[in-house]
Amino acid sequence: MTLIATLLSLIFPACGQSGAAGVAPAPAGYLTHLERPASPNSALAAPAGFTPRPDLVLAPYPVPAARLAADLRATALATPRVYQLSASADGLEMQFVARSAIVNFPDLIVVRISSLGDNESSLVVYSHSLYGHSDFGVNRKRLREWLAALDQRLPPAPTRPKGQ
Repeated sequence: MTLIATLLSLIFPACGQSGAAGVAPAPAGYLTHLERPASPNSALAAPAGFTPRPDLVLAPYPVPAARLAADLRATALATPRVYQLSASADGLEMQFVARSAIVNFPDLIVVRISSLGDNESSLVVYSHSLYGHSDFGVNRKRLREWLAALDQRLPPAPTRPKGQ
């Protein structure tokens, strides 16, 4: 931990912790009743029609929910300074903490995966800063990077023959 992070921990206690320590998990059902802050320090990726309106609209994934969860978890944990905070018993709801490189600021990332059938699932990911007013686009950039990496792990979506 840097000297800056240590000093900041006097004001922002979670900055003085490492990994996921010092960050409280979001309560159960958090994404079901999500209210976005007025400040520009969060990003939401979700299917069309999700409330509140997502920044990034996601199509269904052509894999079972358990596969999507495993690949999303692997994608998240392959990111530097990202730590798993919690997971539901079925592994379809997860929370991660991402820490900034220099001052150790924590961001909370909440994930929910839902089965849409045997070989299709949906994903909701909400990333937000715990401290500060603006995140300078970090949360949206994180979601874009995770989704791109996730797409690399998953099989391509089936395409329909021409003329249909």
